[in-house]
Amino acid sequence: MSDYDVVIMGAGHNGLTVGGYLAKAGKKVLLLERHSYAGGGVATQQILTPGYWHDLHSSVHIMIQANPLITNDELDLFSKHGMKYKYSDQPHATIFNDQSVLITYKDLDKTCEGIARYSQKDAESYRRFVKLGQSMLPMIMPGMYKPQPPLGQMVAMLDGSEEGRVILDLMQRSSLEIIRQWFENDKVQMHIARAVSENLQLPDELGTGMGTVMFTALMHTYGVSQPYGGSGKLSESMVRSIEANGGELRYNAEIKRILVSGGHANGVELSDGEKIMAKDAVIGSMHPHKLRQFVDGVAEPVLQRAEKASLAAFSLFVSHYDLREPIQFRTDDKDVEHAIMLTLCKHETMAEMQADFDALKRGELIDKMFSAGNDESKSDPGRVPAGAGMWHSTGFAPYDLVEGGSSRWEEFREEYGQMRQEQQSHFVSNLNSDNIIAHKFYTPLDLERNSPNSMVKGDVHGVAPYFYQSVGNRPTADLGQFRVPGIESLYLVGPSMPPAGGVVGAGRAAAMIIFEDLGMDFNRTFDVVDDSADKVRARAAAPKDGAMRLFDEHDEELMAVNNIDVAEDELVIKGKTFGTMPLVARLGPGDLRRAIKLALSPRKIWVLLTMLFKKD
Repeated sequence: MSDYDVVIMGAGHNGLTVGGYLAKAGKKVLLLERHSYAGGGVATQQILTPGYWHDLHSSVHIMIQANPLITNDELDLFSKHGMKYKYSDQPHATIFNDQSVLITYKDLDKTCEGIARYSQKDAESYRRFVKLGQSMLPMIMPGMYKPQPPLGQMVAMLDGSEEGRVILDLMQRSSLEIIRQWFENDKVQMHIARAVSENLQLPDELGTGMGTVMFTALMHTYGVSQPYGGSGKLSESMVRSIEANGGELRYNAEIKRILVSGGHANGVELSDGEKIMAKDAVIGSMHPHKLRQFVDGVAEPVLQRAEKASLAAFSLFVSHYDLREPIQFRTDDKDVEHAIMLTLCKHETMAEMQADFDALKRGELIDKMFSAGNDESKSDPGRVPAGAGMWHSTGFAPYDLVEGGSSRWEEFREEYGQMRQEQQSHFVSNLNSDNIIAHKFYTPLDLERNSPNSMVKGDVHGVAPYFYQSVGNRPTADLGQFRVPGIESLYLVGPSMPPAGGVVGAGRAAAMIIFEDLGMDFNRTFDVVDDSADKVRARAAAPKDGAMRLFDEHDEELMAVNNIDVAEDELVIKGKTFGTMPLVARLGPGDLRRAIKLALSPRKIWVLLTMLFKKD
C-alpha cells in the first residue's frame, strides 16, 4: 500500500493541470491513468503509420490563451518544459459550396474587408459586434480561471448595472437569434454559427448566445493556436513539469473506486485490488453521471441532480488520414491552408443549416454533413514524413441514431466515414485512394469508449453549455465548486467542470479550491499579481481615480466606489465589484438609519474620527 499527499484519478489535461500546481507547491502527487499515455482528450499519437502524428480529440486551443497558466507560465511549461504555440493570422475560414471563401483574420480590418464582399452592412455590424465583445472581455476573462460564483449570485450581480444586464441578456438568448439580429447575409451567418457550434451547441438553443459574442472577440484579441508538434505537446509539457517537481504518473492503471471512510476520501482502489492512500486529497477526473459508480456515501439528492446534468444534443465523428502528399484545396484562395479552424460548408442558406442541426437533435444522419478539417502538416511539417501530408477532419453526428441507436455505429462506421470522405472531396482534390495510405474513423460511440469517465455519450465537452448549468452551476450547483458535498477531501475535475469543456486549463480553479482547503496560499506560491504583499501595498496607496475601496479579510478588493449620488430619497452608489464588474447599489432611509445604528458606539465613533486624519 503506497501513500501520497494527493492521488489523482486520470491524467487528462485538467488532472495534469491541478497535479502540476500541487506538485510545484511541494505536495507528493500521483496521477493514475487508464491509458498508456497522458493527456486524455489532449493527446497526439501515431495511430496509423509511423511518423504521422494525429491529435486524438482536441486540436485547437482557444480559451486557454488568457489563462495565467499560459500568460504567466505558472508551471514553467514554456521556460523549462518545451511548450511552444504556433499562431495563425487566419484563426477561422469557411469554404462554401461554390468554392467562395470567408476568412476571419486576427486583423479586424482585414476580416471586415472580406465580409464586405458579401455585405457592406454586415461588415460594419461585425466591427461593432467584435468591439462589443472586446469591451466585455475585461469583465469576464479574469474570472474564467478562478472558482466560479453560484449562478444566482452572478445573475444578481449582473442585474445591478446596465452593462451587466446587457451581458445577462446575451447569456439567455440563443446564438441564432443574436446572429440574425446582427447579420443579414447567409454566408456570414453560417460562418459565425458554424464556428460557435464547435462547443457542441445548437444555434437555436436558448442560453448559448454569450458564446457567440465571446468567440468572435477572443479570435481577434487572443487569437487561436495549436502547439507545435500537436495538441498533446501541452499535456507532455505538463507531465515534465509534474515529474520535475517530484510527482509521479502511472499508466495502464484503472481505478475501481474512491476509498471513503467516515465521510473522508482517503485513497483509491485499482481494478487489480491495489490500494493507494492519499493524506490530503483525492481528485477524480469523472463525469457527474459517474459519481455513483466510483464514490460511496454521497447523499442521494446530490447523486440524482448529478445524473440529471444535461449533455450536448450531438457528438462528433472524427476522421484521420495519412497521405502521401499534402492536401490540395479546390478553391483559388490559398489563405484557407493557414486557417487553424477550417469549415467545409455544403449548406446554401442559414435556414438549411439550421434544419440539419434540428435533424442531428433527432438522431438523424444528414445529407449535407457538417465538416471541419485541415492538413495540419502544412503549418507544422514535423508531424509527417518529409513531403507527406495528413488530413484530420471532424463533423457533427448523433450519438443515438434514430435507427439502431448507438450500437448501430459499430456496423456503420466505415460506410459513414466513406460518405464523409466523398463529401469532403467536393472541397479537396486529392483525398482519394491514390493519395491515402491509411485511415481511421472514430464514431461518437468510440469517443465514449476511449474516455468513458469523461465523454459520456460522446459529449467531448462533458456537459452541455446551457445557461442553467453555467458558472458555479456547472455541472450542478452541488458540484460547481469542485468539492463533493458530504465527502471531505474529494474533488472533481474534467471537461464537465467550470468554466467550460475543451482546452481551458480549468484544473487551475480546482487547484485554488484545494489550496484554500489545505491552508495554502495559491497567490503567493505562484506569484499571482494580486498576492498578499501586492494587495497590502495596493491598500497603502491611494487610488488615482479617488475611488473608495472595500476589502475582504484576505485584502482582496471587493468593491471600488467611484460615485455616490442622490436620487429622490436614496443614495445611489456606483462602482465596480471584483475589479471589473459594474455595480449600482441603492441605500434608502431605513437602511441608512440601521447603518448609523450599527456604527454608534463611543469606540466606533472615535475610530471613525481618527481614521479621517490618517494616511492610506
